[in-house]
Amino acid sequence: MPTVRKLGRRVDQKRAMLRGMVTLLLDKGRIETTLARAKELKRTADRMVTIGKKNTLAAKRAAFAYITKEDVVKKLFDQIAPSFEERNGGYTRVLKLGPRRGDGAELAIIELVNYAPKDKKDKKDKKAKKEKAAKKEKKSEETKEEKKEDRKEKVKEVIKEVVEEAEVIVEGAAEVIAEAAEEIAETI
Repeated sequence: MPTVRKLGRRVDQKRAMLRGMVTLLLDKGRIETTLARAKELKRTADRMVTIGKKNTLAAKRAAFAYITKEDVVKKLFDQIAPSFEERNGGYTRVLKLGPRRGDGAELAIIELVNYAPKDKKDKKDKKAKKEKAAKKEKKSEETKEEKKEDRKEKVKEVIKEVVEEAEVIVEGAAEVIAEAAEEIAETI
């Protein structure tokens, strides 16, 4: 009879932790954790893949009840489970890493057996996306600068018009003052 690891937590906390870890494992394909957690997670993850292989309504409901993200359940039924169709159990592997530096806990990597790390092509795609985003941002900055220059030119034109109107007003005021001065001079 296999023993159940307590993992230093209450049952509800342990269940919640395992649900989150199973969801992450099925989503990413590989995670790093402690050895005890990885061994316990292996049991649960293998059960989820077995449920995914059944591909019935009841199996989908059971998966939705345990896995916390809907898109991960879809990935389980559409991609992961069909890739293990010929395999009977042993869908995950645990690789020991050694002790953790801070507390000396034994670390391990747990991954799906058919896990393949992302290729360099994916990195190139990401790099291309970053370059495209940088070009777009640069272009938007250029348009912002052009808009600022247009605004400055419009402001300068408005200032010129105001100055010209002020000069006209000042000239008119000067004429009015001169006429008033002449009238005052005549009356004196």
